[in-house]
Amino acid sequence: MERTALVTGAGKGIGKSIALRLAADGFHVILVSRTKERLEEVAGEISGGNGKSAYFTCDVSKQENVEEMISALMQTVAKIDVLVNCAGRSGGGKTAAMDDGLWHDIINTNLNSVYYVTKAVLKKGNMDSGSAIINIASTGGKQGVAFGAAYSASKAGVIAFSKALGKELAKTGITVNAVCPGFVESEMAQKVREANSKLLNIPVEDVKKKFENLIPIGRYIEPDEVAGMVSYLASDKARGITIQALNVCGGLGNY
Repeated sequence: MERTALVTGAGKGIGKSIALRLAADGFHVILVSRTKERLEEVAGEISGGNGKSAYFTCDVSKQENVEEMISALMQTVAKIDVLVNCAGRSGGGKTAAMDDGLWHDIINTNLNSVYYVTKAVLKKGNMDSGSAIINIASTGGKQGVAFGAAYSASKAGVIAFSKALGKELAKTGITVNAVCPGFVESEMAQKVREANSKLLNIPVEDVKKKFENLIPIGRYIEPDEVAGMVSYLASDKARGITIQALNVCGGLGNY
């Protein structure tokens, strides 16, 4: 029987890698992003690998948009077996000088969107025993990131939300976990390096070396490595794993 996976933030980076991996695993993957062109590109890659997908453009930081998108989706599929909340953004700076609008946008994009999408899927997505909710958080949500108060707070919220919801749903057979990447090579990582370069007044390459020196294995994680963890949590082999926040970070986080 065909299984359906919904992936937000599927247009690039970690979300794209997750979507491609789940398609390779045999899921019918529903791609969600704000940018139609990126979604078309990912859908084309899935089709080229003989996978199956559909896509919806949606700004998941807006609850009304999310509810409309899920209602439209459920006209085309019987149920959502796996939900991966991966939409997110970086951003920060010195807290005392931070623009309040940036704070709210980071919280809305990284945390509130997880609540909006999860709530809509639980109400309308016909999840049942064997279904999985996988939220992409960050080691920054456990340990904090300098000049990243909003980002760290948003990801800490995702971890706490995942654990609370996991306890709430434990008896239903629906698993809920957070995956916590460390430094992952992506467009977002490059933006973070550029921002830190300006804050610290050092070259971007020196920022990268500084970060790599913090990672015990000495390198950034690749998006496909995060996708591998998601693939496992979405599989039947992970039915006994729930209420966890699992690091994929090269040893950067130690709890």
